[in-house]
Amino acid sequence: MATGGGNYRNGSHRNSLKGLSTITATDRPLSVNSNPSKPALRNKSLSSVTASSGLRKSSPASLGAAKDDAGVPGRVRVAVRLRPRNAEESVADADFADCVELQPELKRLKLRKNNWDTDTYEFDEVLTEFASQKRVYEVVAKPVVESVLDGYNGTVMAYGQTGTGKTYTLGRLGEEDTAYRGIMVRAMEDILAEISLESDSISVSYLQLYMETLQDLLDPTNDNISIVEDPKSGDVSLPGATLVEIRDQQSFLELLRLGEAHRYAANTKLNTESSRSHAILMVHVKRSVKGRESAHSSENGTSTNMTKSLRAPLVRKSKLVVVDLAGSERIDKSGSEGHTLEEAKSINLSLSALGKCINALAENSAHVPVRDSKLTRLLRDSFGGTARTSLVITIGPSPRHRGETASTIMFGQRAMKVENMLKLKEEFDYKSLARRLDIQLDKLIMEHERKHKAFEDELERITTDAENRISEVERNYADAMEKERLKYQKEYMESIKKLEEKWMMNQQKQSSERKEQMASTAEEVAEVKKSLSKETSLRKAAEEEVDSLKSQLAQLRKSEASANSEILKLRKMLEDEAHQKEKLEGEISMLQSQLLQLSFEADETRRRLDIGGPGKGPGNLDSLISQVRPQPKVSGNGEKASVAKLFEQVGLQKILSLLEAEDADVRIHAVKVVANLAAEETNQQKIVEAGGLTSLLMLLGSSEDETIHRVAAGAIANLAMNETNQELIMSQGGISMLSMTAANAEDPQTLRMVAGAIANLCGNDKLQTKLRGEGGIKALLGMVNCGHPDVLAQVARGIANFAKCESRASTQGSKTGRSLLIEDGALPWIVQNANNEASPIRRHIELALCHLAQHEVNAKDMISGGALWELVRISRDCSREDIRSLAHRTLTSSPSFLAELRRLRIEY
Repeated sequence: MATGGGNYRNGSHRNSLKGLSTITATDRPLSVNSNPSKPALRNKSLSSVTASSGLRKSSPASLGAAKDDAGVPGRVRVAVRLRPRNAEESVADADFADCVELQPELKRLKLRKNNWDTDTYEFDEVLTEFASQKRVYEVVAKPVVESVLDGYNGTVMAYGQTGTGKTYTLGRLGEEDTAYRGIMVRAMEDILAEISLESDSISVSYLQLYMETLQDLLDPTNDNISIVEDPKSGDVSLPGATLVEIRDQQSFLELLRLGEAHRYAANTKLNTESSRSHAILMVHVKRSVKGRESAHSSENGTSTNMTKSLRAPLVRKSKLVVVDLAGSERIDKSGSEGHTLEEAKSINLSLSALGKCINALAENSAHVPVRDSKLTRLLRDSFGGTARTSLVITIGPSPRHRGETASTIMFGQRAMKVENMLKLKEEFDYKSLARRLDIQLDKLIMEHERKHKAFEDELERITTDAENRISEVERNYADAMEKERLKYQKEYMESIKKLEEKWMMNQQKQSSERKEQMASTAEEVAEVKKSLSKETSLRKAAEEEVDSLKSQLAQLRKSEASANSEILKLRKMLEDEAHQKEKLEGEISMLQSQLLQLSFEADETRRRLDIGGPGKGPGNLDSLISQVRPQPKVSGNGEKASVAKLFEQVGLQKILSLLEAEDADVRIHAVKVVANLAAEETNQQKIVEAGGLTSLLMLLGSSEDETIHRVAAGAIANLAMNETNQELIMSQGGISMLSMTAANAEDPQTLRMVAGAIANLCGNDKLQTKLRGEGGIKALLGMVNCGHPDVLAQVARGIANFAKCESRASTQGSKTGRSLLIEDGALPWIVQNANNEASPIRRHIELALCHLAQHEVNAKDMISGGALWELVRISRDCSREDIRSLAHRTLTSSPSFLAELRRLRIEY
């Protein structure tokens, strides 16, 4: 089995951690009929049923309801569930009644010994084959889940013969329909709905007991987990198992999928997916008890806040164990052999050890052999321990398995006699206290840091004040220096001012001259602005004119579009009238030919009457038409003789000339004559030399008549049986014509003829690449949509011919790379029809698979496409010895196929 691991942390059971305090609260028993924090479950009937199993309303009764039927508190509760007949039983046991009869309203089950005698058994709950998954959960597992939420350990276990629905009852994920969810998924939904993720926690381990080896389903590399027992309390823990904390339902479903992918299963005669290991799901629940802590604090009202903060909170730890036992089986019925036989022995030994423990507990024996098997060691708390246990036994209706059904029922009867003493486990959570003290320590550290920061801020303030005073002294010194500088600067500025006055006088003279120049320049600017405004107005007028022209152009385009639509309508009307004219001309020509024929027959009659005897045989075109027209039907050799006689009397050239006649009936009868002639191998070469093949291909492309297409394709298929004719068909575009005919044809017989022609062409080694390039393979695959068996048989024959030629070319070294059939997408259809009920289709497909598998380059695609399984089936079950030997030889000679078979653990 393939293995894989998720990114989960490894951890041990929390109860096995050292450093925690011992249980402070006294372990006190809880009656099965009591619930300290929740009311007893109310009886309620199921008003809706699932569509897949055809469920009906059944009388409800919660397992572990308000009153124990036997009056013994704490005993194991047992429910029996009947599986409906499967398809194999419906056929094999059609003439026999079920071996069991259920009376759910009386909680009774009757087991038939024979047609007259029965044994009656009573259980806590009897679930018919129509009971829904929701109903099963409510009466079997929900009381246990509620006890787990209240702090008590709980166990839900399924026992029964292989194939009776144990895994369906417990581990169904319900991905396709939520109504099919099993007990595991529904139990986790209720647990997540009740707890608070802020103060409570859930962690999960998922294991399997395989061949007396305890393995981790969440970490396949951890395949030998040891079982540790506390010598004082007797508690069982698994320190090496992976423990994953659950925060939501989706993460839990992903864990279940991961575990199921790593669980061992095999195909037996009794069950196609028989579990070969016992699966154990452990859900650890830790809940805080707030009421008890507050009550304890109120009794010591004088305690200080520090004392209250140092008090550890009270928590309840409980564990829910869901056990999906592997099914018991008889070797002679399951057909186990080899490694599967060893698995069956290990399963039966562990179940036998469990049965011995149940017997010892039921009989109050002084010695209970719990150490005989790892399974009984894991379940020692579930039977005769402190856990609340519900057992669901699953049975089948088949009378052939009455012995296994009786054994399962007796196991449940003995289990009902086992009594448990439920105990509540409470302890102080010193880890939570440590976290609380860490928070207080963090607060004190933050307070210290705050005061330290205030001290640093004050020190920084004093430093800043000193720096300010120093800067003020420096500023006073700088002011004095500035005054001295200003004094000297003033004197300097006065001298500069004098020089500036002189410079200003010179500037005034120059400015007066400049003003005169600016006046003349202003006049020129005014002229330019005037010209610019004029140009702007002209541009606006031009733009407005352009906009108006654009609107006119748009209107013209609209009128042009409407005119074009009118023109198209007129053209269509003209075409319709022309078509009608051609049709009328054809009818007129047909009537003219009929009129000529009638006149010819009248002349012949008159001539015979004139000469007093029968006239000579006709020799013109109308007489040839009368010979080609259908005569009264004859059968067998008489029909062939009439065609041969017509061939000798008329001649091949005249018959071929009628293929181009205007009369549709004449063309149909002429092509039928050519098809009948082409069926004889002696006539095929004459037809080809006379141009008959070219005429048939032209008729196939030009005619729209379905009958002509069917008969012409049949004639081409007959001619295509000759290798020389095959090359001639390909050179004249025959594949394109046949592909176009197949795309337009609706009649299955036409498709059969076209597929037969292409299938004959597929058998030519020289035409492989050209045939595929012109769409021959695509045309074959397109015809499978018809679904007619005759068409599918011809398609399968063509694919087999193509695969055989490819295999021969690859062996000779003239072809490399993947098969062209695989590249064109033919492999899915080949795999789908490899086991077709029609023997011609199946035989050709089996040959095609064997030829494709002979070359290693195709192995990867065939493995991914599911062809490997079909090759294994062909090598074992094919009715033809040569095909079976070819498949076996192909599998044993391919390294890729052998490696995949070893990976899947299929002995071959």
